[in-house]
Amino acid sequence: MAIYKTAIDKPITTALIFVAVVVFGVFSFTKLPIDQFPEMDIPYVSIMTTYPGANGEEIETNVTKRLENALNSVDGLKEITSQSKDNMSIVALELNWGQDVTEAVNDVRSAIDMVYDNLPDGCSRPMIFKLSTSMMPIMQYAVTAKESYSGLDKILEDNVINVLNRIDGIGNISLSGAPERYVYIDLDQAKLDAYKLSVEQVGQAIGANNLNLASGSVKMGKEQYQLRVQSEYIESSEISDIVVANRLGKSVFVKDLATVRDTIRDITLDEKINGQDGVRLVIMKQTGANTVAIAKKVRTMMEEIKQNVPSDIKFQMIYDSAENIQNSINGLSEAVMYAFLFVMLIVLLFLGKWRATLIISLAIPISLVTAFIYLNLASSSLNIISLCSLTIAVVLVVDDAIVVLENIMRHIERGSRPREAAIYATNEVWTSVIATTLVIVAVFLPLTMLGGQAGIMFKELGWIVTICIVVSAAVAIALTPMLSSILLKSKKIIINEKGEVEEISTTAGWYEKTFMKWLAALDKWYANALRWCLN
Repeated sequence: MAIYKTAIDKPITTALIFVAVVVFGVFSFTKLPIDQFPEMDIPYVSIMTTYPGANGEEIETNVTKRLENALNSVDGLKEITSQSKDNMSIVALELNWGQDVTEAVNDVRSAIDMVYDNLPDGCSRPMIFKLSTSMMPIMQYAVTAKESYSGLDKILEDNVINVLNRIDGIGNISLSGAPERYVYIDLDQAKLDAYKLSVEQVGQAIGANNLNLASGSVKMGKEQYQLRVQSEYIESSEISDIVVANRLGKSVFVKDLATVRDTIRDITLDEKINGQDGVRLVIMKQTGANTVAIAKKVRTMMEEIKQNVPSDIKFQMIYDSAENIQNSINGLSEAVMYAFLFVMLIVLLFLGKWRATLIISLAIPISLVTAFIYLNLASSSLNIISLCSLTIAVVLVVDDAIVVLENIMRHIERGSRPREAAIYATNEVWTSVIATTLVIVAVFLPLTMLGGQAGIMFKELGWIVTICIVVSAAVAIALTPMLSSILLKSKKIIINEKGEVEEISTTAGWYEKTFMKWLAALDKWYANALRWCLN
């Protein structure tokens, strides 16, 4: 039995099937993360090795070339480049797009393990860096302080970073330009010579008194207690009272040899916010996390954090990628809605019947929600590419339904009842509808087979348009005939008692008894609205 005839014979079952599709699509939509672009792994892996004291030529011969020879066996390797500088070697691997970068990193680690024993003594273990879109910061804050500037590093670590890390989806949070507390001991060489002491002796004395280690156990009755020596410095002033040596029965303290300064470490990266010393707080997300949702939670939690830090500490937003993403998503969402409205207005203008327009309009949301189902199953996100795909699909998904509905209306105008017209009209055009759908699919489906960066970016476009078009064909040959058999009216000509010719509109029998009143009211409202527009 034909699909369209089964749909017409069982309208409730047909309606429930499409309602289930819509419910599943809406559920999938609520689960989708929002991002700017589809998630992608950039196919680059870098290996950095340090060799203190070696010049570039020595590193090129003894480190870089050995690593290159070992890394040539990595699967999916497209190109390998290297730089050899004084004290450092950097080897960069470019992989083929679509290659599993995590698996490639494991291959790189195995290759390094095999050659590590052949590297020179004093050479550090090579560090592996994998690039990913999740490494890009989603938010940046500028933090300034006056009286609390010297302790800003610890304040932010305890009251900001530890709190923000509780947010689900937060990746790495780092500080740039934070002042670090350092205790400098400025030795006086003349005093060292006078006491016949060396710098090493002073350093050993200071280190020997800064301990925190286990020192055995003691048994008291049936209980056994662990002992620890805890003599770490709490205040920098304690260092001044450390005994370095004894000379002529007199203890020589650190304060006799040096000046102890508890201050800020000499920084190599200086952060300035509006001419004032400050710190930059950089927030990154985990792979696949919802950027917009995380940014919203961070902003909410930052308002609470501001109440728990010293009043002189000020937070200023520098960059928030969620705003750009939300603006782009809102703009594309408006484009989808405008496209939907314009399509409906054009259909209403040419068909001239609100019932026919209603039937056509149902094809758009039912077809589009299937895109959300695909995105959810593919663990993708709602991004610029997916919304652009929906904008394209809005115009295409109504074509099949218009062809079927126009043919049904033509049969009704010839005198057929809605049910018979829906069956015969759909039977005449369903092959044409499928052929048209396959032509559009043949245009967009190859996008799903693209390789490289273009394939990663536009694969969603191909899949979304293809899925929406296929579903729109199913709507056209199943839902549209079923609704037409129920909603559309046929014309019956009769001669009344006065001998006048009258036209009586009829609908399907069971439907007419149930919904006659509100359909008649809608017809009257539509006629009045149309008359008002014409006047």
